[in-house]
Amino acid sequence: MKLVVQVKLLPTPEQALALEATLRACNRAATYASQVAFARGLKDRNGLQKALYADLKATFGLSAQPVVRAVKKVVDAYATLKASLQAGSLGSPASKRYRRAVGTPIAFRPDAAQPFDDRCLSWQYDARTVSIWTVDRRMKGIRFACSPDQLKTLVAHRRGESDLVQRGTKWFLIATCDIPEPEVFEPADWIGVDRGIVNLATTSDGINYQGRRLGRYRRWQARKRAELQQKQTRSATRRLARRAQKEKHHATHVNHRISREIVFVAQRTGRGIAVEALGGIRERVRLRRDQRGTLSSWPFHQLGQHLAYKAKRAGVPFLEVDARHTSQRCPRCGHTERANRPTRDHFRCRRCGLVGPADVVAGVNVRDRARSAWVLVTAPAPSP
Repeated sequence: MKLVVQVKLLPTPEQALALEATLRACNRAATYASQVAFARGLKDRNGLQKALYADLKATFGLSAQPVVRAVKKVVDAYATLKASLQAGSLGSPASKRYRRAVGTPIAFRPDAAQPFDDRCLSWQYDARTVSIWTVDRRMKGIRFACSPDQLKTLVAHRRGESDLVQRGTKWFLIATCDIPEPEVFEPADWIGVDRGIVNLATTSDGINYQGRRLGRYRRWQARKRAELQQKQTRSATRRLARRAQKEKHHATHVNHRISREIVFVAQRTGRGIAVEALGGIRERVRLRRDQRGTLSSWPFHQLGQHLAYKAKRAGVPFLEVDARHTSQRCPRCGHTERANRPTRDHFRCRRCGLVGPADVVAGVNVRDRARSAWVLVTAPAPSP
């Protein structure tokens, strides 16, 4: 499985200037290559590289391998755009966003990430330094910082490219690691996980990861955003971007913590993890005006992704099951009715009288569906 490891670079002022100049030169070259590719209809790597190789080297002061990486970045960007258009994520062909994406060449920000392969970037793990090509010269001895676990992963599993990233005055390297997948064990049972807004995650064991504190944090952030948006100044815009990045990091940290605890319990008890398949929930669910911002501002999909890859890395079985009526179905008698859930927090079956927390009942229903689905997944194929 592919895993990325992010390490922080600690360059000197001279090294930081060289890295910044390199990043901007590479992105100027990529933007120019994108304009040529758009004008000539060159979207294949070999054709675009043949047409622009000498020009990019002479005009932007790049050596051979950075030119190759810049061309590949352009080709990958257009491939991603094509996939997004086919998937319909940019709207219909009549929408303004779709027409702008199709009618203009892709442009790269001056500080956009730049990939480096092993010819341009080498790692010295014992010294915790890297040597990287720049437009000035090859910079050696740039220190980096990471945890012992990250360093161990880099030494054993790093493969392929590493991306140079600038965030404000900070520099990072994001390395791709190819980690072997452990064999998935046969689960003794399942842990059903119900994701929500008030309670971020509730398991069939009755463990509840409440979001009250997080809700207060998000409301405070929303008020601060509104205050900054009213100012309409450049300084306010910069602060808005920093605040959005900080809130995004906080949400990612919370999702990491929740998923790590659930996967640890599943691994320790020999059980699998089952979640609801929530794809397209924003299109399916009708919400009040005051609920739209709450639903759209928390990355439920990210929590599912964290659970999936952490379970895969630990060898824990992972399933997505049908989400329909999990909060309205009685796990004891099977009766399904909207009236079974009179309030958001409470469940009461109209047929058998089962009472309990609504989110826990939903988690139990997810667990039960995983039991049935796993029997079908592991059943032998019928003989012809």
